[in-house]
Amino acid sequence: MTKKEALQLFEQRKVRTVWDGQEEKWYFSIVDVCDVLTDSKDATAYWRKLKQRLKEEGNETVTNCHGLKLRAADGKMRMTDVADTEQLFRIIQSIPSPKAEPFKQWMAQVASQRLDQMQDPELNIDQAIMDYKRLGNSDA
Repeated sequence: MTKKEALQLFEQRKVRTVWDGQEEKWYFSIVDVCDVLTDSKDATAYWRKLKQRLKEEGNETVTNCHGLKLRAADGKMRMTDVADTEQLFRIIQSIPSPKAEPFKQWMAQVASQRLDQMQDPELNIDQAIMDYKRLGNSDA
């Protein structure tokens, strides 16, 4: 499985993502999305409670989500619940937030950019250079 980690920004807030080249899908950190949409003091607890509620309702989306190792704030790779675009749209519908619609548009933009990069490798190189510089690295 070819995976490519990326840090995406939604309204200057970080959302960890990983691209699965074999499945050709983006996976998004659910906790990061909960944090962005709810401004909760503890996004992990918010997701835990939401997951419990969705399971009680018989929602299969939560059952189909899985964990992947993503880089945590401390720099270590930790198992994180992730969802693909379709699963995440369903989860977002369960979060009462005025940010939901702009977030859906942002997700569509992220997916579109990746598809464009797959069609034109030069765009992928340009993105890699921008990411490299954004992380504080210099040309020298």
